Amino acid sequence: QVQLVESGGGLVQAGGSLRVSCAASGRTFSSYNMGWFRQAPGKEREFVAVISWNRISTNYADSVKGRFTISRDNAKNTVYLQMNSLKPEDTAVYYCSATLRGATQNQWEYIYWGQGTQVTVSS
Repeated sequence: QVQLVESGGGLVQAGGSLRVSCAASGRTFSSYNMGWFRQAPGKEREFVAVISWNRISTNYADSVKGRFTISRDNAKNTVYLQMNSLKPEDTAVYYCSATLRGATQNQWEYIYWGQGTQVTVSS
């Protein structure tokens, strides 16, 4: 199994930046493709970004492309999401997740989930 713990969320003003982290333990972290998802109040969970196990492939939701950057440090068993130019609509609980089924945007292909970290962007 893989255990995932997010951190780094908080309150930030619109236009600001924040980096959230996800620390993994359990099975070999480097074997997994890692994704970030988010869920805003009253909305369904949505895909944000994904990075392949070897860091070669990344993919982003159109809503965050050019503003967010996903990265990972396999030596530290950690995946990051750098969020720049934040907007109020980015306010959500951010979850990291792991999959062995490819660098997919489909949340149903992800096996392990963290508990989430709250990101609030004020206007």
